Amino acid sequence: MRGRGRPPAAPLPQRDGVDAVRVRLPEDTEGAWATVRDHLMARFAGAVGAPRVAAMLDEGRFVGADGGAVRGDEPYTAGRFLWFHRDFAPEEPVPFPVGVVYRDAHLVIADKPHFLATTPRGRHITETAVARLRRDLGLPGLQPAHRLDRLTAGLVLFVVRPEERGAYQTLFRDRLVRKEYEAVAPYDPSLALPRTVRSRIVKERGVLAAREEPGEANSESRIELLEHRGGLGRYRLLPATGRTHQLRVHMNSLGLPLVHDPLYPVVEPDGAPDDWARPLQLLAARLEFTDPVTGEPRRFESGLRLSAWPEGRTAK
Repeated sequence: MRGRGRPPAAPLPQRDGVDAVRVRLPEDTEGAWATVRDHLMARFAGAVGAPRVAAMLDEGRFVGADGGAVRGDEPYTAGRFLWFHRDFAPEEPVPFPVGVVYRDAHLVIADKPHFLATTPRGRHITETAVARLRRDLGLPGLQPAHRLDRLTAGLVLFVVRPEERGAYQTLFRDRLVRKEYEAVAPYDPSLALPRTVRSRIVKERGVLAAREEPGEANSESRIELLEHRGGLGRYRLLPATGRTHQLRVHMNSLGLPLVHDPLYPVVEPDGAPDDWARPLQLLAARLEFTDPVTGEPRRFESGLRLSAWPEGRTAK
């Protein structure tokens, strides 16, 4: 078997801020496919239909490393790289801007609005924070160092230089970033706060909501009450770990489900249109870390506010 090595640079430019899809023809096929067309049909016909794959080949949509169109009757070559742009389904524009809190030669700190995905996934491709920022800032190499849930607003760190992305991702992997969230949820005077919540959270593929189950804890969050009025509280949430939906799950387990949460405690029907007037009341409010490239201490604060608590924040 040949060594894989580093794949060649994409010969296709981005489209609408989205990279072309890279396909590597598998090794060790034992003659499973005689031609490129045979393999692409086997690989993609189930997802988009054989007529569409055939049309893309006829239109020259698949290209090789030199940027030239690949013919379907070309012999199958194991290990070869191909690229193509997928067809984008129409997406409803998220009617809120992506703010830029800070920008230099290494970083872009963005204020992501509610309802906007961080990266392309599922039915959200061009309406994502990374695609918008690439287009708006003219930075095609921009990449996120971490991800924020689509329904959560607030700070996301993007890396300008691809070769530095690993250093910033390592900060999040090694829990060297202090992340502070704010949330609005019911107020329970009988609940003693602050407190630290630890539990085992499991999120299954294809299941919308995560769940807690018995076993060794894999998640930890500190919950603090900042202020309360009218039956609602404003909370500071400090996650020590980064499980999917961790803060939402922990708040719900305390009997404090976040305002406008479509999953906890009750899962709303999937596929319903977003209600722009009812955003999840969760905000990634602050990020603090030592910059792994420059060595500088960094602290950033979101300029966004939670709509259920519109009068601003208590001084920290």
